[in-house]
Amino acid sequence: MSSLLIILHVVVCIALILIVLLQTGKGSDIGAAFGAGASQTIFGSQGSSSFLSKLTAVAAVLFLLTSLGLNLIAGGRPSSSVMQGVKAPAAKEAPAAPALPKDTAQPIEKEKGTK
Repeated sequence: MSSLLIILHVVVCIALILIVLLQTGKGSDIGAAFGAGASQTIFGSQGSSSFLSKLTAVAAVLFLLTSLGLNLIAGGRPSSSVMQGVKAPAAKEAPAAPALPKDTAQPIEKEKGTK
């Protein structure tokens, strides 16, 4: 079941990529890219915009449904880890803070002969 869904998902992904790449900008139609004289005759009188936009919407819905299905299938499996069975190291006690030094500063005596 999951392998069939994965194959369908990959096919839908490739189809969605190709459909989006087939769409052209506002300045030109798909027929002009293939060298047709009348640029709107390949996909009918309405042109390629409605056909490709509907095909994109269908492919996007199929992509989302297969993604959701794969997520639901994978969500039911118990997760495994490479760290399974490894114990955490024991927590070490923090070293004691060093005692503060006593004030051992001595006043500086002025050298004789300096002002």
